Amino acid sequence: MPSTEPTVFVLFGATGDLAKRMVLPAFYQLAQHGLMPESWLLIGNGRGDLAHEDFKVRVRGALDEFGGITLDEKVWSDFSDHLRFAGGGFDEDDPGSLLDVLKEAHELLGADAKYIHYLAIPPVAFEVMTKGLSAHELLDGARVVYEKPYGTSPESFRALDELVLSVMKEEQVYRIDHFLGKEATQNLHVLRFANQIVGQIWSREHVQQIQIDVPETLDVADRAAFYDATGALRDMVVTHLFQVAAEIAMEPPIDFSAENLQDARESVLSAFRPLAAEDVVLGQADGYLDLPEVADKSTTDTYAAVRLWVDTDRWHGVPFLLRSGKYLAESAQRVSILLKKPEGPLTQIPGEGTVLSFSLAGSGSMSVSVVVKNPGPGMDLVEQTIGLSLDDVPGGDPLPPYVSLIHDVTIGDRSLFTTSTGLSHAWGASESILDNRPAPLPYAPGSTGPAEGSALPGPHGWFLDASKK
Repeated sequence: MPSTEPTVFVLFGATGDLAKRMVLPAFYQLAQHGLMPESWLLIGNGRGDLAHEDFKVRVRGALDEFGGITLDEKVWSDFSDHLRFAGGGFDEDDPGSLLDVLKEAHELLGADAKYIHYLAIPPVAFEVMTKGLSAHELLDGARVVYEKPYGTSPESFRALDELVLSVMKEEQVYRIDHFLGKEATQNLHVLRFANQIVGQIWSREHVQQIQIDVPETLDVADRAAFYDATGALRDMVVTHLFQVAAEIAMEPPIDFSAENLQDARESVLSAFRPLAAEDVVLGQADGYLDLPEVADKSTTDTYAAVRLWVDTDRWHGVPFLLRSGKYLAESAQRVSILLKKPEGPLTQIPGEGTVLSFSLAGSGSMSVSVVVKNPGPGMDLVEQTIGLSLDDVPGGDPLPPYVSLIHDVTIGDRSLFTTSTGLSHAWGASESILDNRPAPLPYAPGSTGPAEGSALPGPHGWFLDASKK
């Protein structure tokens, strides 16, 4: 349901790439679904001076190029009436024209209109913007959305979080991670807690291994400077994939309230064993050093595979295998839960036996690979896969992750957002390896990465790779 509170959205970095590709299309789709607050304005902020009408033209261009939908002219007309722009930049010394535009917004919406500040800006600017919001008294009762990455190291995370929590309360802070907003990630909960046949096997007694696999065919040419300062381990594994692992490994929360979901997630993150050198394989794609924005002797990893151990009674001894990288053979976002083969009279069970698999891409899908008798006179066993696309669920209306998460911000639901405590645990589990990273191994673009990474799951390898053979 849409919020009934009058709301002023301030989108910092409104003319930047992230806003054009993700954030502005998400706001439009919220309006299209009837999920924007009952009364609202969206004020774009940037260094340049744009008239309100010129900003509307830019937003329309972004929707045409990146929205992925056919615009409804009636919806667009109403949406564009709510757009404003405040130029001249913004910091604690100079607010540009933002305060003047906010004054006009309050004249339209009322003095009690709530602020939602969205920081679609480079992480290096988070500190400046946070200090500016505090200095100009724009944080009282406000909600602030921080884009990923919220810190690029344990030290930078702690410094940023200390500043943020010195000027606002934790419940005002929305650290976005779009993997948590995916329909399929949320369905991990539902499949487990709403289906006893699945919930009963969700433990080390029945599971031999869990794989969270997010390879990408994409290169990094369009953002090499950022990537060379970050790498696959920091950019994907310690952030997104750790959070997905926590969704899988958490103990059942008391209920699905935001507080209890976050408590369950934080608790299991605290049980992540610190990464050891033998559990991490890093790689660097051949040709990466030839990119003009990459240092000649860069040791940045474009590939990372990690064996993570979760020291809880439920998961002790079960490896969580996490993999991501650029320049790889295929793109996918898949969680695979490999069950133990049963002991009993059937000893020639093929493949991996029973595997529950979830694609997190798009609207998501799920499948189960089971062993059946091959129809015929013999007792030959074969693997068979049964699948369900969430697009096929009758009456479904899936929301893209950014749309879902921004809607949650408008209604004050923090259940799918990372917390200070949770991120602190995640960085803590990775700190020892980040301080002493193994050298990245070379691999050919278009491959599955270094052989050592392919071997990390053991003799059966990565389920995603095996399923393509």
